[in-house]
Amino acid sequence: MKRVIALGFFDGVHIGHGALLKRAAELAEELGVLPSVMTFDIPPMKSVELITSPAERAAIIHEQYGIDDIILLHFDEELRKMRWNDFILMLREKYGAVCLVAGYDFRFGYMGEGDSEKLKSECAALGLGSEIIGKVELCGEAVTSTRIRELIAQGDLEKAAEYLGHPFSISGRVAHGRRIGHALGAPTVNLTPPMGKLLPARGVYASRTVLDSGEAFCGITNVGVRPTVSDSGRVSIETHLFDFDADLYGREIKVEFLKFLRGERRFSDISELRAQIELDGAAAQKYFE
Repeated sequence: MKRVIALGFFDGVHIGHGALLKRAAELAEELGVLPSVMTFDIPPMKSVELITSPAERAAIIHEQYGIDDIILLHFDEELRKMRWNDFILMLREKYGAVCLVAGYDFRFGYMGEGDSEKLKSECAALGLGSEIIGKVELCGEAVTSTRIRELIAQGDLEKAAEYLGHPFSISGRVAHGRRIGHALGAPTVNLTPPMGKLLPARGVYASRTVLDSGEAFCGITNVGVRPTVSDSGRVSIETHLFDFDADLYGREIKVEFLKFLRGERRFSDISELRAQIELDGAAAQKYFE
């Protein structure tokens, strides 16, 4: 099968990545071949908390850019030690690449020896097409996964969404909680934070939750250790859905973080916490209006 392959790690699948993915899809249509994306299960160059899991990356690439063919490489010792020119040859011989599309700052091969200029030169030598996508900026600032991680960690989810081109989200299977939300009059659905996943700043957010049925509900989401009612120290993700009352245990959901409402704090008692939850709900409702 012949492919135009977009190359990158694509963490977050931001608007810079989007320019690359759109161009790969256009070239594939022009050549009458399959548009494809090659990415890795873990970051090749450094260990960081990820904006998106591999499954989340694939979902965004499909939903936002219409590309279904995702080649997910396991970044093992063999791949880590592969020379940059052998990597390009592998793409042609094993994956049917006829054209490669990469970003201006894409590095690949052992010790990151490969770069965009080497990619273009080697593709020409092997009879492959290639295209390099330049820097994408927003308000005079380069759009990068590093910058987006900073915004998410600071709780600036609105600006992060501008860079991403979609809301930052966390997906997973609903787990059993301690039913504290029920006692407070605001029942919640609970997600266990995925290992290695970047979490937003602790606090309360206006959020939108998409169920596995495709239904979506507005609500509020708390990220934190619940200092008023728990002493475990474990970070939890708890979402109260407006106008919804059903058991979602075991179902897959996606929680989109839209706006930071307030930081995490300890309350003097349950009554004060309950009053604050009502205020948080009102603030979120105003945001959605």
